[in-house]
Amino acid sequence: GRLRLNEEPVRDLDIVLKNNDFLRNTVHRHEPPVTAQPIRILAEDEEVVVVDKPSSLPVHPCGRFRHNTVIFILGKEHGLRELHTLHRLDRMTSGVLMFAKTAAVSKRIDEQVRQRQLEKEYVCRVVGEFPEHEVVCEEPILVVSYKVGVCRVDPKGKPCQTLFQRLSYNGSSSVVRCLPRTGRTHQIRVHLQFLGHPIVNDPIYNMEAWGPDRGKGGNIGKTDEELLKALVEEHRSKQSLEVLGLGEEDLNSSGESKDCGNSGDCTKSAETDPVNGSSCLVEDKKDPGSNDIAACPLSSDISLEMLDKGKELSLCGNEDGQTGQKGWEEKDPLCVECRTSRRDPSPKELVMFLHALRYKGSDFEYCSSMPEWAMEDWEE
Repeated sequence: GRLRLNEEPVRDLDIVLKNNDFLRNTVHRHEPPVTAQPIRILAEDEEVVVVDKPSSLPVHPCGRFRHNTVIFILGKEHGLRELHTLHRLDRMTSGVLMFAKTAAVSKRIDEQVRQRQLEKEYVCRVVGEFPEHEVVCEEPILVVSYKVGVCRVDPKGKPCQTLFQRLSYNGSSSVVRCLPRTGRTHQIRVHLQFLGHPIVNDPIYNMEAWGPDRGKGGNIGKTDEELLKALVEEHRSKQSLEVLGLGEEDLNSSGESKDCGNSGDCTKSAETDPVNGSSCLVEDKKDPGSNDIAACPLSSDISLEMLDKGKELSLCGNEDGQTGQKGWEEKDPLCVECRTSRRDPSPKELVMFLHALRYKGSDFEYCSSMPEWAMEDWEE
């Protein structure tokens, strides 16, 4: 029923295609929830666009995200298309994010990045009383899983360096200034975990799955496979798998995914869609409106009539079980997600206390305002 020939459902699988036949396969897709906080434009000229990225939004289409991405929203709501990504922030990290409008500008700033001329300053709120003196962490970082987006300190990892300075302490948590000298995946978060001061609400590196010390000093006591399983199970028990950018169908598929899951640091090359300004991973080559059919195998007890009926728009029921004005949903009887009921995450679950405060190059400097949770007198 998903395959249509000249806009009619394909009923005969032995049919031979002729010249000018039009074959269509359309499947809807479900995206994890994100915050409703708007993307604020900090600066724009003929060369660059600089925005203040909200937490929970990935930079570009990646994993289960397409529409709920910075690139897509800038193209759709602000008419900013064919942007070049200069750097990336983790999905759960907020703050200064830069895009180049031309390939020439992108190349120029990329050169500054390679020559270590780009200064980056972050601010975060961490568990406990962080040391008053400057702390330098140079532990190498290894990617454990691209699919789940997990890294850890390991001698076999890539070399990196982060400088930390405490700004304030409120008796239970500290606000820390972070100056990464390299740009490894999850570098700040992993280094803070290693130091024993993980970010207060980090949905990966401040979890029980890392053991009683929560990964302090690299003390995990689990294999990588055991760690990933424990992390997924912990989020599954809390009904918060979407925080990892995962769905049940992702966990049922075998092996590592081609995409990069929830990490905002995906390094695969991307092509920009000139129509909507979004980018698709080159390796995927999937139609923007399609999904993996293998994730929802055809059941023998589902008829074409049921599929046709499932394509009709039906009202979404409200909490009282009555149909109301909550909005229209397209239901697909073949879709696992359509049959799965999940609670909406709270606004707290969609925010992590890590913020890119300032980016400075040889000929530019962009800053965002200090987030509310980083104020000295802030209390949870």
